[in-house]
Amino acid sequence: MRAFYIISLFVFASCASYNNKLSVYYNHVGSGNYAKAQSDLSSNSFINQERNKLLFYFEQGKLCHLQGLYDSSNKFFNLADAFLEEKRKNAGDAIKANLLNPMTQTYLGEDFERFMIHYYKALNYLYLNEPDGARVEARRITLSNTALEDKFRPTSNRYKEDAFSLIVQGLVYELSGEANNAFISYRNAVDLFLKDPGQVYYGTKLPKELVQDLYKTAMQVGFNDQVQLYERKTGIEYKKSEAAEGGELVLFIEKGMAPVKIDQRLTATNNGSGVFFVNGPYGGISFPIDNGYIPPNKQNSINEFRVITVSLPVYAPQTLRFEPTVISINQKNFTAEPVHSINDLAPEILKERLGKEIAAAVLRAIIKRSTEAVAAEAARAAAKSSTKDEKKKGVNGEAAALTAGLLMNVFNTATEKADTRNWQSLPAAIQYVRIPLQKGTNEITINAMGKQKKITINGRGGLQLYNWCLLK
Repeated sequence: MRAFYIISLFVFASCASYNNKLSVYYNHVGSGNYAKAQSDLSSNSFINQERNKLLFYFEQGKLCHLQGLYDSSNKFFNLADAFLEEKRKNAGDAIKANLLNPMTQTYLGEDFERFMIHYYKALNYLYLNEPDGARVEARRITLSNTALEDKFRPTSNRYKEDAFSLIVQGLVYELSGEANNAFISYRNAVDLFLKDPGQVYYGTKLPKELVQDLYKTAMQVGFNDQVQLYERKTGIEYKKSEAAEGGELVLFIEKGMAPVKIDQRLTATNNGSGVFFVNGPYGGISFPIDNGYIPPNKQNSINEFRVITVSLPVYAPQTLRFEPTVISINQKNFTAEPVHSINDLAPEILKERLGKEIAAAVLRAIIKRSTEAVAAEAARAAAKSSTKDEKKKGVNGEAAALTAGLLMNVFNTATEKADTRNWQSLPAAIQYVRIPLQKGTNEITINAMGKQKKITINGRGGLQLYNWCLLK
């Protein structure tokens, strides 16, 4: 009894939320203390476990990027790519998830997290003056979009393409002198926004800059009719502008940190016909559970499980300051516009698969409840067989069954957790702006989230990319 109690306490501790286990690290990252963040990350036993290794690579890649260690950053992101290629959810992972919780499975990342690898790797390559490497990442964005589309039916309204990645892809193609490829990328991105009547893609309004980039590249490759077509579709007129002598800078301003996943307990009720209903943060949902999931040595019906408590992951978006981001250069001011919102995207993607998440949680709870009954019966039989005294058989059997069932219940309760892992050093939101440069030195002042940054960009013609990360 004491040993089981100690084990249960250990399980409770090991099932703490991901954010709690990494809170010290994220606090150091947010405050810009990268040396301490690096030390915390390297010494954290939880994130260094094999099942969490992808998150370790994600965080190391971002941490190195923040420090300007772009080559090291790409090495970690390459390790993340290799890990994703090698690891697949196996039978052992599924068994552990059903008996314990999904945090025991190997973390393979959210789809939008995997797209962000391309963004940071492309920037890293450009900072390292390796445009060919950035172009490779641009091409890989197409492969990632194709792989995501293959996961769902063509008519599905799920998250199947990533608009922000397509915009990044178009910019990389444009700076590489591939106007036709850039046009295709911009057009594909615009089309994703236009699928919504309000021209909103997962919380982000169609950026006017994106539409102008589409027009500009269309004109460059002689697709004048496409300009007229998309003027009608978007309601945004083409504004012709003269090429700046020093080229242009596309500035990304990354704000805040990605929403935190938390564990939320909800109640699933059975209507008596094997159909469960859960009313959660994203509304109500109902689904059937088949009797085939009950252990074969049990005669129970699904309908014996009328009320079940389940754990589900829920995103808690980060609070951001909403004042405009103003960029000053050569006595002119520019205002950045939203281009990507992980604060909106992450919860919506989770909502899209909520039925699957709830069904898995209910099934896990049913399996656990069934194991409690099986353990009680096994203990009762063992206790009865251990004595020849008929009077004691009944008493000992019931006592053993009660104890075994209680212990299994304690264990099951301790291990019931939602998967709260996610790449939290990603930005909550990203804004961008295209700025014309004069030839030679350009002094640029950026004001965002109550902070100011001054950068110097050499106007050498062509397109350049730059990002500023504001974690707090």
